[in-house]
Amino acid sequence: MTESRSALQVVEGIDLSGRVCLITGASSGLGRESARALAAAGAQVILAARNADALIETARWIRAEVPDAQTSTVRLDLTSLTSVRSAATKIGEATPVIHILMNNAGVMFTPFSRTQDGFEIQIGTNHFGHFELTRLLTPQLAAAAGARLVILSSGGHVLGDIDFDDPNWEHREYDKFVAYGASKTANVLHAVEADRRLCELGIRSYAVHPGTVATSLARYMSRSDFSQLRKHAAASRTARGESTDGYLDFTTPAYGAATQVWAAVSPELADQGGLYLEDCGISESVAPYARDAERAAKLWALSEKVCAQT
Repeated sequence: MTESRSALQVVEGIDLSGRVCLITGASSGLGRESARALAAAGAQVILAARNADALIETARWIRAEVPDAQTSTVRLDLTSLTSVRSAATKIGEATPVIHILMNNAGVMFTPFSRTQDGFEIQIGTNHFGHFELTRLLTPQLAAAAGARLVILSSGGHVLGDIDFDDPNWEHREYDKFVAYGASKTANVLHAVEADRRLCELGIRSYAVHPGTVATSLARYMSRSDFSQLRKHAAASRTARGESTDGYLDFTTPAYGAATQVWAAVSPELADQGGLYLEDCGISESVAPYARDAERAAKLWALSEKVCAQT
């Protein structure tokens, strides 16, 4: 593993002048830190999130940190494909090109609920909403002739695989940990198939594990949930041959955002894609089912089908 760097340290020496970056979930946590770093490197950053007031506050915060920052905002609710399509239209009208699309927004370990389109909330928010947004913005990404698609996944993908017969938990007793794992597995598979399909358009795709970051995503977790998560994390490390003391190693958003920013800007990733990244490097710590090419193609077909039906 490489020495820990912050998102701001990752962009040192990087010039993104003239580049347009779109970040979902930009109003807090990893998205906000990523936006600050990319703006500091000279990029024009489009901040997308559900809470319009929080977006305005984030834009003010970035300008206070980076006085010459170029930012704009767009409301995006990933639990509604109508909102996703409206946001994509507004973004397309605002810019003909997108150099970096960072699918950062997400939910974690939520109680059972459904999106406005009937998807289970975690896979609906973390995958289907982002899948449709990416599909709609592919022309802008292709226009960049060298765009990067950065998809936030998690080491938590090991908690669950996708049940292709019941992706929205219509026929099973709900398990929020397995549902989260399935949504994060979907993120890795999306990156794998997106890279295969879109690389000829100059679009390269990456799935990112940011580490265990102290953000508001954990607001639905109880002490018992943290205990279960520690057990899953310890088992995963043991399976990889790594030592563990049984504790979760938390980091802050400023450092947690480093790998997704690295995915967006690093010259080391030129002409590579379909990769799983962590600690600002390429990682092999990914479950075989999450990088299986046939499953990735199957998920793409399923995603196209269910999004087209709503």
